[in-house]
Amino acid sequence: MSEGIVHVGAEGSATSPSTRCTGEEDQKVAIGEIGEISSVSSLYSAEDESALRDLGTDDPFPEDPDAPLEQQQFTFRATFVGCALGAVISASNVYLGLKTGWTFGASLFGSIFGFAILKPLSKVLPSHLGGGYFGPKENVCCQSAATAAGSLGLLFTSGFPAAYQLGLLGDNPTADFGRIITFTLCCAYVGIFFTMPLRRLYILRLKLTFPGAVAAAYTIRSLHVGRHAAANARKKTLALVVSFLIAILWRVVSEYAPGIMWDWHWAWWFYKAGWRWIIAAENWGWIWEWTPAFIGVGLLVPLNSSASFVGGSALAWAIIGPALVATNRAFGTPASSTGASPEYINYANMVLDDPVGAPSPKYWMIWPGCAVLLCASMAEIVGNGGTMMKSMAVALEPLLTRIKARGLRGLCRSGVSVGHPEKDVEFCDPVPLDQQVPWWMWSVGLASGTILTMLVMRYQFGQNAGVTLLAILFSFLFSLVGAECTGRVSVTPVTTLGNFAQLVFGGVSKGTGTAPRANQLNNGLTGMVTLAASEQVADMLGDLKTTHLLGASPRVQLYAQCFGALVSIFLSAGMYIVFVKAYPCINTLSNARCAFPAPDVGAWRAVSIAVSAPSLPIPRSSGITALCLGALVIVSTLLKYRFVRPEKRTWFPNWNAVGIAFILGPLCTYPMAMLFGSLIALVWRKYWPASAMMYCYAIAAGMIAGEGLGGIANAVLQIAGVAGYAKGTSIGCPLDVYCG
Repeated sequence: MSEGIVHVGAEGSATSPSTRCTGEEDQKVAIGEIGEISSVSSLYSAEDESALRDLGTDDPFPEDPDAPLEQQQFTFRATFVGCALGAVISASNVYLGLKTGWTFGASLFGSIFGFAILKPLSKVLPSHLGGGYFGPKENVCCQSAATAAGSLGLLFTSGFPAAYQLGLLGDNPTADFGRIITFTLCCAYVGIFFTMPLRRLYILRLKLTFPGAVAAAYTIRSLHVGRHAAANARKKTLALVVSFLIAILWRVVSEYAPGIMWDWHWAWWFYKAGWRWIIAAENWGWIWEWTPAFIGVGLLVPLNSSASFVGGSALAWAIIGPALVATNRAFGTPASSTGASPEYINYANMVLDDPVGAPSPKYWMIWPGCAVLLCASMAEIVGNGGTMMKSMAVALEPLLTRIKARGLRGLCRSGVSVGHPEKDVEFCDPVPLDQQVPWWMWSVGLASGTILTMLVMRYQFGQNAGVTLLAILFSFLFSLVGAECTGRVSVTPVTTLGNFAQLVFGGVSKGTGTAPRANQLNNGLTGMVTLAASEQVADMLGDLKTTHLLGASPRVQLYAQCFGALVSIFLSAGMYIVFVKAYPCINTLSNARCAFPAPDVGAWRAVSIAVSAPSLPIPRSSGITALCLGALVIVSTLLKYRFVRPEKRTWFPNWNAVGIAFILGPLCTYPMAMLFGSLIALVWRKYWPASAMMYCYAIAAGMIAGEGLGGIANAVLQIAGVAGYAKGTSIGCPLDVYCG
């Protein structure tokens, strides 16, 4: 996601992209109405404010008449810095994904930090060492490289750990490093080349908003354009750097006193003071955590998402869970092996001798959680059925037009009269031809990626080439769903889409008589292909939306994404190995508490087992609850799209957040932290809108990236034997046992 303002025509003259196309109705919205964007009026002069109110979210921004002409958009300096910044987010995403199942894009981080690094260097260095004008379009290139370099982390926080827990791969990721890299390589580039033909559909024809991309475009514009651009840039950069450094320092230092600085086990404190009954809150995960990352996430996401996350936690871990235990439908184990504090119970046990007759609440809750996630995505597809059909029609339009034209020419040569068909009126593409991505470039890339994927899956994982090809086709269809979600609400349920693919290909493998273990491996791998492709499509379409608004080159973004993805392939895999070495519980099933709950891993493993087992290992009460909740999700979602006006739909729950809460727990720290951040943002934007627009995105981006990097530092300290576990204090922790 980035910015670009001036469009350079083929002749080299600077022309406004908004004037290159005419005849389309402008679709403007007030800045305060854009998903994540609040008022920016106080940041600019009166003239700038008037111009900003007319920018909208559909058509390219007008050029800055005072800006120099950008001769180069794709540069070594922008790509290198973008990849380096994306590497930070990539490492952070592996940490956050293993913690909570959530990962975050690098667009705002790459945009602001890229500007902070490259703008001063462009002024002080000579041209042969990387100096020269650094403008908004080159800033887009930097941000696109960062986005790609920060992607693919979800592969290592869902499918791969689940495969190791099931014993489907080698002894450890280090031994499998080669085939992990080749598999990730395939996933990365198939998804990237999927995206290019979708630009015309989602950005030019359907004009989806992509709230996060619009936020990035406005942010970059404020850094480069206007009388106060330099001052704005300094303020935003300082806010990002300070929040980033504080988050790193807080995460590392708090590891040495986690019961005081990180997790507040308030219920345990009251329990020790004599309030015996309140230990239930501790047992069910109602712990307060000072997590910069998820307070920062709350600053960014809509209040609806945070409230739904907390609501899902309350439903699962304050109502259903205690009811299961009270009626002997689920069982916990004593948290203490010595018999101390007998009321202190562990409800997160995943090593089960009898998963149907004596499940833990965590295992029981996986099935309703998966049902909510899957049904929510399915209902969204049905609810947007008309849009999805239109999407497919527009995507196939160029091919159908060529076939029709050739057919008409053939009829004319044979003497058949065909009249004078009306010429199709195509929507306008404001990008010059030399900056567009030609069809041969993305089609050759897609074909090469497909062939490579089929070979890797066949010879490294033993999967049939036909099944792999079918998986890639399904990945494309599921990517359309991910693009719709990202374009409309800036949330992409890629793990759920991967679970969908698991169900489809698990059924295919089961129908062909594949052995259960081979079925588990096959459906897991095909699910990961879908997950990665959907993630890449959503990320790159967001970048292309920012590119469109700022008049930059789509071809440059493709180049930057290709370089960035290469960084992510190696770095994400490397970070996964680091974390597994520091915390072996990530890849194993045990009774011990793990510092990384990895909720996506539990869901992934559960689906793999369910679709391959002769009989479903699902407790009857869990299955009935899953069916009821799934029906509720489908009905409410369809009612929302059928009878409720778009502006009122935010009153309906975000069912994806509810489903994640079911799978994540019993751990309610992250939902509460997100809601806390969202409430801060609500008050901030209501009473100090100009300050919120200036600092909110920058501070949030710094907090998210900083905690992730601090987590990596802690993993290194853990491997070195000097982490908080060895050198810290257990004061404030339950049972006086270190809780970091």
